[in-house]
Amino acid sequence: MEVITSGTDQGRHGVAETSKAGRSTAKRAGTGAGFSSDERAAMKERARESKATAADGESDVLAKIAELTGLDRALAERIHAIVRTAAPELAPRTYYGMPAYARGGKVVCFFQPAQKFKSRYATLGFQDSAHLDDGAMWPTTFALTELTPAVEDRITALVRQAVS
Repeated sequence: MEVITSGTDQGRHGVAETSKAGRSTAKRAGTGAGFSSDERAAMKERARESKATAADGESDVLAKIAELTGLDRALAERIHAIVRTAAPELAPRTYYGMPAYARGGKVVCFFQPAQKFKSRYATLGFQDSAHLDDGAMWPTTFALTELTPAVEDRITALVRQAVS
């Protein structure tokens, strides 16, 4: 027995389903779903970064910091200085267009300015290559609103622990 179906039927949730030779494909019908302009820009930055050489790292990070304004720029400049002093073995580089610091090609920590994603605060984040393990659960991202001497000491300790 042979079953004949129409070429395209509108399925649930506005998905068009097409059957040809026993195979089906699905595609969104006019939902407008996709990446935001900020997300697309971050992906383009990441593609460019993967082509950059290690020698470009310091100048790329300093250029990204120079593009920042206000509190984001002050925080990024200070974090850059802290990381370079606390862990000189980390190589500066950019990571999705943000200042970051890597060892062996793997990002250990990064600074995400508030203005990049229109967030309420900047963050200092650590990737899984950072040695911050502390039991079954530990923080890997820290909100930053100002850098007091106590906060700078905490960042220094975290960066040192991350590379230990």
